[in-house]
Amino acid sequence: MAALQDDHDRTMAYAEVALSQIKNLRHGAVPRNYEIWYVYATGYNPELNKAINDTLAERGSLTDADLDQLHDSYLSHGRTTDRIDRIGARVASEIDDIMALLAETLGSTASFGDDLRGESQKLSLATDHDQIKAIVERLVATTRDMQQANSALEERLSTSKQEIANLQVSLDAIRAESLTDPLTGLGNRKHFDRAVHEAIRTASTSQQPLSLLMMDIDHFKSFNDTYGHLTGDQVLRLVGLTLKQSIKGQDITARYGGEEFAVVLPNTPLRQAIIVADNIRRLVMSKELKKKSTGEILGRVTLSAGVSTLKPHDDAEALIERADSCLYAAKRNGRNRVICESDPEFSCVTQAAVA
Repeated sequence: MAALQDDHDRTMAYAEVALSQIKNLRHGAVPRNYEIWYVYATGYNPELNKAINDTLAERGSLTDADLDQLHDSYLSHGRTTDRIDRIGARVASEIDDIMALLAETLGSTASFGDDLRGESQKLSLATDHDQIKAIVERLVATTRDMQQANSALEERLSTSKQEIANLQVSLDAIRAESLTDPLTGLGNRKHFDRAVHEAIRTASTSQQPLSLLMMDIDHFKSFNDTYGHLTGDQVLRLVGLTLKQSIKGQDITARYGGEEFAVVLPNTPLRQAIIVADNIRRLVMSKELKKKSTGEILGRVTLSAGVSTLKPHDDAEALIERADSCLYAAKRNGRNRVICESDPEFSCVTQAAVA
């Protein structure tokens, strides 16, 4: 319950920022505008934030046409589907062309066979040199035509193979993009949801340990309010970079949402996971943050972390809920610390939630 309250407070804070922007810029309070400014407040889509900031810096306002274009360019849920559909149509067209060429070549092959049989019969009945010469010349010409047709087919098949390979690369890129948080370069929530379910399935089958870290940037909202969203984005990128540098091999990192991050640690027992979490916490805290525009020293960023480990009959929801409760306990007990489900602070949170 405490973790849910924390999520509620966070989303309400984003909502307040969104509504404030709508009011200050005199935009209509319609779903499109709310979505734009809510996403802007979270900092989840850096391309959107940059486009908005650039336009406001240049003109000081956003028109309805600007808002339409921003939504279509950065938030439209159909963009990925449209791109996949376009690639699918190109693949289908390529296959249709190849099938037509194959049908044509098969027809040529059948005709070639008929010609061979006809000329063979004529050759068996030929009695003089001129007749034999004429038949052989026709056979050579027919064979040459067939060779040319086969060469054209091979070249076309090779081209199509490369084209389809390129389209596959495009599809892979779209798939990766759909699973990546654009601001930090980590996996996004969709990627995390898939990864944690797969990790639980694998761990349950292999009887190997599995641990989960849930991490949250301390005082992020006040930091964002004080220094602005661009600096807030810088903080999120710093944490994302630290996670990339700290996590190796089969471990999975993701931006869970807002300023919260998750790390899935396959084949990792609880105590080892605590060490990983504390190393990340120390690394983040060791980095001094500067404001890029002025060089001003803004201080250091700290993280709170919760750690849970897979238990028999756990599902993803149970594993995440315990890690999130541990994270909440870390927040309640002074922040900038790691708490696991075997710590007394976690037991206090659990008892309070039951009470």
